[in-house]
Amino acid sequence: GKGTQAKLLAQALAGRGVPLRPVTFPDYSSPSSSLVRMYLNGEFGSAPEDVNAYAASAFYAVDRFASFRKDWGEDYRQGKLILCDRYATSNMVYQMGKVPREEWDRYLAWVEDFEYRKLGIPRPDLVLYLDMPIEVSQKLLLERYHGDSGKKDIHESHLDFLRACRESARYAGQRLGWREIPCAKEGEPLPVEEIHRAVLAAVEPLLVKT
Repeated sequence: GKGTQAKLLAQALAGRGVPLRPVTFPDYSSPSSSLVRMYLNGEFGSAPEDVNAYAASAFYAVDRFASFRKDWGEDYRQGKLILCDRYATSNMVYQMGKVPREEWDRYLAWVEDFEYRKLGIPRPDLVLYLDMPIEVSQKLLLERYHGDSGKKDIHESHLDFLRACRESARYAGQRLGWREIPCAKEGEPLPVEEIHRAVLAAVEPLLVKT
């Protein structure tokens, strides 16, 4: 998962002496994530589409703005590498499929303008997309929740929505230059260490530049 790979990457970079700050989104420890929690818990509707792409995107964006201003902004200004297991690009994955396909480019432009310009959070230098087939990710989720599918949030419990998210992610990645990291082969997840090596290899050119 994203959290596992982010942790392994942070450990590897720290071992090389790279000044960094890991950040996790949504920030469930902060009141700024309250609308995100309400949305994921189904308080605005039982299906993801009950909240339109722009409203849901704003919930997550405001949480990131608060986190940047109150938590890790100074680390960013001091030149530390900021390592996020999700970021503004996550809106492009989870929300873009709610709008008609002919409007996808317009939505991508809106997200970039809203988050990076109007809210003023930093634009990422590198985006890694960990691609996991839906069928494999669902098996892993059930293992995480010990077979209790009732623990899934509003996103995790709608398979058609998740399939649309994978399509959105690949489209956004191609348009915006993300690095795609395959995480499964022949219906089974790749070993964690193998994925980690691919992630580290994708990040190393950025370290050379800095």
